[in-house]
Amino acid sequence: MTAPLETTFEASDAERIGGIGGRIAVFLEPEGRMETLARRVNRLTRGALARLAESEAFKRMKPGEGHLLSFPSGLAAEAVLAVKLPKKPSAEEARRAGSAIAKFNGSVPLTVLLGGRAAMPDILTGLLLRAYSFDAYRKEDPEKPAPNRAVTLMVNDPEAAEAAAAPVRAVTEGVFFTRNLVSEPANVLTTVEFAERLKGLEAHGVEVEILDEAALEALGMRTLLAVARGSESPARVVVMQWKGGGDEAPFALIGKGVVFDTGGISIKPSAGMEEMTMDMGGAGVVAGTMKALALRKAKANVVGIVGLVENMPDGRAQRPGDVVKTMKGDTVEVINTDAEGRLVLADVMWYAQERFQPTGMVDLATLTGAIIIALGHENCGVFANDDGLAEGVLAAAKAEGEGAWRMPLGPAYDKKLKSRIADIANVGGRDAGSITAAQFLQRFVKNGTPWAHLDIAGVAYRKDDTDFAPKGATGWGVRTLDRLIRDRYER
Repeated sequence: MTAPLETTFEASDAERIGGIGGRIAVFLEPEGRMETLARRVNRLTRGALARLAESEAFKRMKPGEGHLLSFPSGLAAEAVLAVKLPKKPSAEEARRAGSAIAKFNGSVPLTVLLGGRAAMPDILTGLLLRAYSFDAYRKEDPEKPAPNRAVTLMVNDPEAAEAAAAPVRAVTEGVFFTRNLVSEPANVLTTVEFAERLKGLEAHGVEVEILDEAALEALGMRTLLAVARGSESPARVVVMQWKGGGDEAPFALIGKGVVFDTGGISIKPSAGMEEMTMDMGGAGVVAGTMKALALRKAKANVVGIVGLVENMPDGRAQRPGDVVKTMKGDTVEVINTDAEGRLVLADVMWYAQERFQPTGMVDLATLTGAIIIALGHENCGVFANDDGLAEGVLAAAKAEGEGAWRMPLGPAYDKKLKSRIADIANVGGRDAGSITAAQFLQRFVKNGTPWAHLDIAGVAYRKDDTDFAPKGATGWGVRTLDRLIRDRYER
């Protein structure tokens, strides 16, 4: 994968602007007002920015969009991007401005004339997120210039900017860790390799424990193990602890980590099955969040636990009609082996509560296609037994510009999960599929534990570019969870 952008801050110096080579990004307010650095660019280019500000093209631009000026006279730079942005933009407008600058970045050095803009952290967030690419398995094209990976940000106070940028860089590194994991092919990111990569978080101060199949059997995680039975890649559960909050009980993050999902004996159609490398997206988000918390030294106790399996159809694989027992002790009739994620989560959620007695718990999973039918690719589905936690998740997602929508729960849906021979069936039919999946999971939440289930099937992976990610893995959820923990659980 391409290395992240290297961003450095330099003190504002209007006199240097004319001699800066490469590319320059500058900001114009909707009314055409300019800060000192932009005014210098305007003078050197003999009023080019002022003429742009008066144009119909500029008036039609939305805040955060940019207009390209190629080979402007009076500057050594080969191009200038004039970004339309209010003096006090919304967070989303500032992030879109950063995204526009990332798209403007080419193969030559880039200088961003920020001056004293207070929106710098959000601009930097958009710039870093959109500059990501995953090309680990592509040869370099000798005829194509390498992309520029160094960006200079000219600001009034470099020391203050560095301090404000530190948490932004930490969280975006967490997002990139998630994107990298989700983008890896399943023959590389096996359950064992996934666990080893998470072990690497120890270098950042995270305590990491890997539970093998013998340990999982001893704990009674038989529904998780049943999913893994058909694969040569052994099941693993990885426990990651970040202890930044003293002696308080931790908040728990639980992730579904199906490194590849064929559907098992209830095999999926072949068309699109290659995308099932992303079925470990929930575990990827948990891992990325733990990295972000560690890098920014979050003052909270958080435990992240992921169940890593591969769902394959061989002679040992579980069958439709099998009955398996959960760690909790409930029996489950397996109606469809392609509804495997909830079997993994049930055991891991119960284990998290038994061992850590968390103050609250959020699980994330690419769980159902039904949530995509309901919400498309713009919002994740939020299910919760606690209004306060649900509102916290929704507020955090809104603040970070990550779409989320609350979905219902209710005992009436439990009737669809009745089994002829066991305590519960693992599916309840096509209608309300994402809700019945959440109802299944709620059975494994202890009384008094605030819990939210995030079905990220529609948002973890996109077939199209977005403002803040190229097509593929999005890393959705790392920023939301980091914000949730920062706002609600840090001391």
